[in-house]
Amino acid sequence: MPATPTYTWPLLNVRCGAEVWVKHENHSPVGAFKLRGATVYMDWLAHQHPKLTGVIAATRGNHGQGVALAARRRGWTATIVVPYGNSREKNRAMQAQGAELIEHGDDFQAANEYATELAAQRGLHKVASFDRLLVVGTGTYALEMFESARELDTVFVPVGLGSSICGVIAARAALGLKTKIVGVVAKASPSYALSFAARKVVPHGAGTKIADGLACRIPVEEALEVILKHVDHFVEVSEDEIRSAMRAVYEDTHNVAEGAGAASIAAVLKERDGVAGKRVGAVLTGGNVDRELFLEALGAV
Repeated sequence: MPATPTYTWPLLNVRCGAEVWVKHENHSPVGAFKLRGATVYMDWLAHQHPKLTGVIAATRGNHGQGVALAARRRGWTATIVVPYGNSREKNRAMQAQGAELIEHGDDFQAANEYATELAAQRGLHKVASFDRLLVVGTGTYALEMFESARELDTVFVPVGLGSSICGVIAARAALGLKTKIVGVVAKASPSYALSFAARKVVPHGAGTKIADGLACRIPVEEALEVILKHVDHFVEVSEDEIRSAMRAVYEDTHNVAEGAGAASIAAVLKERDGVAGKRVGAVLTGGNVDRELFLEALGAV
């Protein structure tokens, strides 16, 4: 896939009181960063399991789109498990990529556990939602961002299961940078922030409605281990703050940001005093949002 843009927008800079460089992963072929990790993972899988015919994954949407497209390019089937009430438009997008869509459970964790069962029953390879190969793929956007926007003081990264922020950590280390990395979670789904504070995995209900990509109930221990060593702090943003950030991104850049993608901007705005006058990065992880949710964020419904 081609590199996605890293832009700084004058209106957004005025709003944030800082020079904000936005990494536009909403411009990827699936509208989110997840294709990067899926592509790297499928390349490895093709070499390690040349007779493979199908894969399965659990998702709230963007991981599933990446897996479905990467599998289709290999000529493999893709089965995707989502929880009930998942984004209608993300579901349709996965099916348009040729995936078999199965609904199960009330949240991602339940869907993930069912996907593990189905993988054994059907003889499919399960693509986890966090894996070192996925981190390798997602780290490529961080490399692009750091090369495009030099000398960033801080980068704000939304955290779902952790592959994105671990990729940023890896790229920063590879380049020998001193940029601070800040994790961003939804206040309604604070498991990673709580785990960061407690320095151990702390499960918590995933109650966010506007940012499904951040709806994590149980953090990944391997991801948390990396985060504890390399992340400066976490910011929790409310549902209203995320909606306001979605609106700000549209008004100031005319880009569509889904809730998880806008969370980084919400965090910059929440820490406006601390970043005043500095050069900061904000990862817009995706733009796949249902029309009704987006209109609600814009105040149109």
